[in-house]
This record gives sequence, C-alpha cells and structure tokens, in this order.
Amino acid sequence: MKRLTKFIEKNSSGKKVLGLFILTNVVYTFMLTVTIPKTMEFSNGMKLLDMMPTGYDLEYVSELFGLLGENGRLTYLNNQIPVDMIYPLLFGLSYCLLLGYFLKKFNKLNSRYIYLCVIPIIAGIADYLENFGIITMLKNYPELKETTVYATHIFSVTKSISTSLFFIALIVVLIALGIKVLNRKTGANNV
Repeated sequence: MKRLTKFIEKNSSGKKVLGLFILTNVVYTFMLTVTIPKTMEFSNGMKLLDMMPTGYDLEYVSELFGLLGENGRLTYLNNQIPVDMIYPLLFGLSYCLLLGYFLKKFNKLNSRYIYLCVIPIIAGIADYLENFGIITMLKNYPELKETTVYATHIFSVTKSISTSLFFIALIVVLIALGIKVLNRKTGANNV
C-alpha cells in the first residue's frame, strides 16, 4: 500500500484530479449517448450486457445476441467495446485519485482508509474482464459456452458491486469532510 499512497500523493493535485474526472465523464457520456444507443438500435429494447448490474444467464445472452443480428453484434464489437476498453482505465485511475484527494484533505491518506482507493481499481479490472468475456462471446456466437457466460456474468456483478461500494465510500468521505469543515468554521466563530 506504500506504493499506492506515494502514487496518490504524487498525482492527486486538484488540477490532475479534475482533468481526469472530466475526461472520464466525457468518455462515459459518449458511451451513454452514442455507442450504447447505437448498439441498442438492434436489441429491440433488451439491455446490453455492460448495462446489467445484476448479471445475466445463457438464455438472456442468446436472446440478446440473436436480436442484435450480425450488424448489431458487429456494432457492439466494433463501436461499443473499443470505447469501453478506454473507460475502465480512466474510471479506476480517476476515481482512485479522486478518493485519495479527499482522503488527503481529511488527513486520512496514510491510514487504513487508503484501501478505499483500491475499490475503483477493482471495478476497472472487473470491467476489463467483463469486456474480454463479451468479446469472446460475440466472436464465438452462436456457439456460446455456459462457463464463459457465467464467468462474464460474475465480472459484471463484481463491477457493479465495487462501483456501488466506491460511490458509497466517496459519499461517506465527503460527508465526513463536510462535517470537519463545518466544525472548524463553527469553532473559529466561537473563539
């Protein structure tokens, strides 16, 4: 964890964190407004695997890929997945540094709270593993293996859980930091 602490201390300036945060959310917005809707044009309303936080099974994947047709599967593979190969790195890095930035402001970076900064990295890794699973299934369709579907499902759920845990941790840290700032102002006003 010493390496992570040093990395965060070195890279958690306000400008770097803000720049990464903006870049991450520009890529995410692009996926939500361009590549995902473009792929979903072929899905007849079924959600893409990337957008299913509780996962899916072989039956769902078969039905989705069948509805997508060849053009939809190619759109998924050649438009959505390439952008989603950039996003997990940005998510993991950006949100690790963002949480580290606030922990540093709270004087808690050199404590066990540093482990919270690993959560977005876990989410990013799970997102990559999910993407590799989706690529494998798209390339092998119509021959889908239940083991591949199940493994990819596990990565999707892991991504979802770790992303949720990260945002909960971020909210708690921000609330604690806000309370600290308010207490400091209240204390200064009472002197």
